Amino acid sequence: KVLLLLALAASALGKPTARQERARPGAAQHDDRPGFQYDHEAFLGKEEARSFDQLSPEESRERLGKIVDRIDDNKDGYITTEELKTWIKRVQKRYIYENVAKVWKDYDLNKDDKIAWEEYKQATYGYYL
Repeated sequence: KVLLLLALAASALGKPTARQERARPGAAQHDDRPGFQYDHEAFLGKEEARSFDQLSPEESRERLGKIVDRIDDNKDGYITTEELKTWIKRVQKRYIYENVAKVWKDYDLNKDDKIAWEEYKQATYGYYL
């Protein structure tokens, strides 16, 4: 899984002295089987996970390396459990806000920045009513 891969990569590689040291021959390979989609979305966010699905393993590894740099708040070359939790919470919060904005647009039928009960019923159950 992506999270396991990152944790293993961070602990196994230590603090790299050069960019190319991030991915060593024989290191765990990128895996895009469908069972990994949940981890991709939790770690990257839904939209970013979709963009990763289109990348080659080399491009994916490079982009993940950049993300690891962003996760490593104290810049010590390692990802702690707390840094990883903070990152996932940040990604999930962004996803929630984006989803609320989309749903709001769909439900606010008269575009007055308010959702009336009638609008909610129409957007949710309109085809049943």
